[in-house]
Amino acid sequence: MDNSKTFDLAAIQESLRESGIDGWLFYDFRGSDPIARNILCLAEGKMGTRRWFYYVPAEGEPCKLVHAIETAALDNLPGSKTVYLTWQSLDAALSETLSGAAKIAMNYSPGNEVPYVSRVDAGTVEAVRNTGVDVVTSADLIQIFESVLSAGQLESHRRAGAHIRGLVDEVFALVGDTLRAGKTITERDVCDYANERIRGEGYENDHDPIVGVNENAADPHFEVPAENSSEIRPGDLLLFDVWAKETEPGSIYADITWCAFIGSEPPEEMLTVFNVVRDSRKAACTRAHEAFSSGEEIRGCDLDRITRGVITDAGYGEYFIHRTGHNLHEFIHGNGANLDDLETHDTRRLVPGTLFTVEPGIYLPGRFGIRSEVDVYHTGQGAEVTGPEHQEELVRIEI
Repeated sequence: MDNSKTFDLAAIQESLRESGIDGWLFYDFRGSDPIARNILCLAEGKMGTRRWFYYVPAEGEPCKLVHAIETAALDNLPGSKTVYLTWQSLDAALSETLSGAAKIAMNYSPGNEVPYVSRVDAGTVEAVRNTGVDVVTSADLIQIFESVLSAGQLESHRRAGAHIRGLVDEVFALVGDTLRAGKTITERDVCDYANERIRGEGYENDHDPIVGVNENAADPHFEVPAENSSEIRPGDLLLFDVWAKETEPGSIYADITWCAFIGSEPPEEMLTVFNVVRDSRKAACTRAHEAFSSGEEIRGCDLDRITRGVITDAGYGEYFIHRTGHNLHEFIHGNGANLDDLETHDTRRLVPGTLFTVEPGIYLPGRFGIRSEVDVYHTGQGAEVTGPEHQEELVRIEI
């Protein structure tokens, strides 16, 4: 896989013209905007203690604004350079740079609607607006240059997905074999096994997987304690949420959740809850495919409402306490659109070439929780649910 990334000025300017935006103003102060630094391909580890701006107009030459003691801060980028010393000279240079522009994009979100891309502080946005320009969000531009996968990255995701899907079967088999042998097994035992199979096979994860039984499964972000974790016993509900990517730089995460019942006859309500969660997941995937295949624009918040509607109609709406899904990239939570109209109002459209999870859940406090998670790729012609197999029934681990 070719993991090299270069700053693509022509592509940014083309996207600006297509969006009807006069320019994109990047800004950073002491590492405040990692998204800007990544899109501009700035080297890691360089000293940077003063403000800089980099303006990419839809037409013409970019402009750099750098401080007198850090004049080389943006030397890897094309464009003219203006060196400022005083705050007054910075204000004047900013006004000059933006003269002639009416509408520019910055990495901020109106009302902090999408906090994942809101990197520029309010005071800096005010200062830019004082030059007379209209500042709009760069949220959709960021998706194009931060979240669209290369062919090699997509294949790395597929390999990771196949690996963790196999790991689900291994974990459930381990639990069953151990209990049938009359031995004990805990959440921590499963967690350690999964980490070993991930990290020992050329993959990595940023955190322990979620391994929760019964009431622990009702905590969406349950963390398995290092000691005294719960035993897994007959009659338990087991939730296993696992994610991983290859260790090669530029690789893309896969992230799935499966649930199992330890025994042959799950309680009726457990089956009902699983079916509702599964059906809500499938409804979102179906709606995404309809939109993507027809060229209809659809947003992250729209798909969240689909899953939430199914769960609410079934009478469990108050127990679905997180967004439906998140963007997947080199980080488990990427910078693309999330499926969210609960925690945030994510109005970003889902763009071709991006990858996201669909993971609705129902969490009954003190009892059990069920989540079903798949990864979905926007092919440009449809929605592909990646991975070799997706959970359609609650797994029974026979004892």
